[in-house]
Amino acid sequence: MMRAKILIWAVTAALVFLVFGLLNLEVIQGRRYQELGNKNCVRLVSQNGSRGRILDYAGNVIVDNELSYDLMILSQDAIQQEKIILNASRILGKSVKDLKSAYKSNYISSSVPVTLARNIGAKDAISLAELKVDLPAIIVQPNPLRHYPYGKLAAHLLGYVSEIDRWRLTKLEDYGYKTKDIVGFGGVEEKYDYYLRQEEGGLSFEVDHRGRFIRTLGFQPPLNGKDIQLSLGIKIQKIAEDALSERRGAVVIMDPCTGEIFAMASSPGFNPAVFTEKDNARISEIFDNSNSSLVNRAISFTYPAGSVFKVVVAAAALENKKINQNTSFLCQGSALIGKGEFKCWSTHGVQNLLAALTHSCNVFFYKTGLLTGAQAIHDYALRFGFSKKSSFELPYESPGFIPSPIWRKINKFKSWFDGDTANLSIGQGDVLVTPLQVTRMMAVFANGGYLVTPYIVKSIGGRDISLYQEKSEKLNLKKETIDFIKEGLRSVVSGSTGTGNVLAGLSVSVAGKTGTAQAPPGQPHAWFSGFFPYKNPKFVICVFLEHGGPGYISCVTAKQIIEEMINQGLV
Repeated sequence: MMRAKILIWAVTAALVFLVFGLLNLEVIQGRRYQELGNKNCVRLVSQNGSRGRILDYAGNVIVDNELSYDLMILSQDAIQQEKIILNASRILGKSVKDLKSAYKSNYISSSVPVTLARNIGAKDAISLAELKVDLPAIIVQPNPLRHYPYGKLAAHLLGYVSEIDRWRLTKLEDYGYKTKDIVGFGGVEEKYDYYLRQEEGGLSFEVDHRGRFIRTLGFQPPLNGKDIQLSLGIKIQKIAEDALSERRGAVVIMDPCTGEIFAMASSPGFNPAVFTEKDNARISEIFDNSNSSLVNRAISFTYPAGSVFKVVVAAAALENKKINQNTSFLCQGSALIGKGEFKCWSTHGVQNLLAALTHSCNVFFYKTGLLTGAQAIHDYALRFGFSKKSSFELPYESPGFIPSPIWRKINKFKSWFDGDTANLSIGQGDVLVTPLQVTRMMAVFANGGYLVTPYIVKSIGGRDISLYQEKSEKLNLKKETIDFIKEGLRSVVSGSTGTGNVLAGLSVSVAGKTGTAQAPPGQPHAWFSGFFPYKNPKFVICVFLEHGGPGYISCVTAKQIIEEMINQGLV
């Protein structure tokens, strides 16, 4: 009797448990399981839109998209797979063996489409799409790829695109980025990736309980990224890059009043198309190149400034009334400072500031620097934008460095000597600057005393963002200081003994400063920075040649650039 009661209670408990289980599945969590079931029978094949284009100031498309196609297949039974592969082999001219190998290596699961071939031409894509009537598992998916109509021109400014790496994915995952996304690396592509990147669309289809294709459910069109227009002039950029040729160096050409970058060339360069084409051999060659061809030398590498820095020393000395326009020093080819002999590149005789700028006399600036003081020179250098980033939009800008006695004491635990001030006064020692910083400094004298913030992007998606009026900083230099130094910069070119006299024969008047920066054990770095036309400057230019020799060589390159700009009606 007891056993019968126990059995009855056990059966009753089991029935109650089953009833509550069914109630839970059908009523309480019914909607949830229904949604999961729907998800299990619906699959998505994503489709990319086009990445935003990049245009120059005149509307010329300098980075575009080229439509290619990928052949994909939904996993079916062996007979169906064989038919698709045989047809694809015939149309694409690929071996059956290679297509089967691609299927095997790209297979994830029966419900995920498998890629058989990438970057198919339009003609083959049409032929494959026609097979869909008899072989519905075929998917021919459009895939826009980056296209560079001008090859490697302006590559450092533009950047390149490639598959997202782990470091970027970690930082950007919260913004919707995911594994396998194509993102920008360097230049405009990286800085403005969020605006340039497209929004995915795709195809949804139904599968059975074994993951086999049943029918297409719908299509969500993808959205293209926003176009970006630059201040860059593709003609000026080409002139600058042609002038650099294969030499290591950089050229920056900028509007001295607004900070608009018209050209920013860095050499050696690279072709961003190799990353789109996934040419591993050529990619490895770029990364293994000892010339650092991926680095934008205009903003990312720093160099001793040499004599272009004398302009800062002149401004600091005049503003602090340590010298005036008539102050003169005797140059006998060298100067004894402390226990060392500091040389000049020539024997200039008696020099005032105007003559010292014209001839780039080291002795004059040694003595001017000692009168002014290292800390004052350092402080004025900071006012001119050195030793800090310029807020230029593109990534990987270097701040450079200007030493000072306080820095030496705190960081090196060493004293500062007069010899250090002498080196600082001619842009040597620990001084490190970028070509963009030198361009920005020279613009101060071209525009009458304003430190502008350089920029390259004018509009995003048709919306103007170049509010340069809010990006200029008045340095509060005396007008007579600016005017006198500006006169000296003109004399560098116009004077018969000026170090930049090679530029005097141009049909447009040029002012500027040469620089020969010692960089042992190799040849010195060659600098020229100036502006033109002299009376109403429209352009400020900096030409830098890494281990290029004396500053005269940069002047020759600058002449070549300006002359070609004149010939093409760009000045």
